[in-house]
Amino acid sequence: MLTLATIGYEGATVQGFLAALREARVELLVDVRAVAMSRRPGFAKTALAGNLATADIEYLHLRGLGTPADGRAAARAGRHTEMHEIFREHLATAAAQTDLATLVSIVKSGKRVALMCFEADPKHCHRSLVVDALAHHVKTDVRHLFPVEDEPD
Repeated sequence: MLTLATIGYEGATVQGFLAALREARVELLVDVRAVAMSRRPGFAKTALAGNLATADIEYLHLRGLGTPADGRAAARAGRHTEMHEIFREHLATAAAQTDLATLVSIVKSGKRVALMCFEADPKHCHRSLVVDALAHHVKTDVRHLFPVEDEPD
């Protein structure tokens, strides 16, 4: 069975985030944010790709597997059930299905993949719904990663 990881960067440092990915021997980080920008230093698309490269981890942004704006607003307001409903509807779109097919192909290749989004708790994040959709195409053993806490100076 293939292994798939997920990780959120909420509250993480780049160092702690990379440490969790290295520990899990992730080869490819798949960013499933609709908008690959972040106010957290080091987690916007270009900076993140550069940081991952220092750990020999590839980066891929699959925007079609990101949550639409109204779903992100629901998540920020703590309305996770509503966000899940919005995302499930979005998952039926052509863009989402195309990116899901890409993800299926990558996972089937045997590459060690981690799905990334912002939310720390995978139960509240849409990446768990992406994992559920993926499970209809390929059997995976899912491992939810959490950034390593940095040691105090």
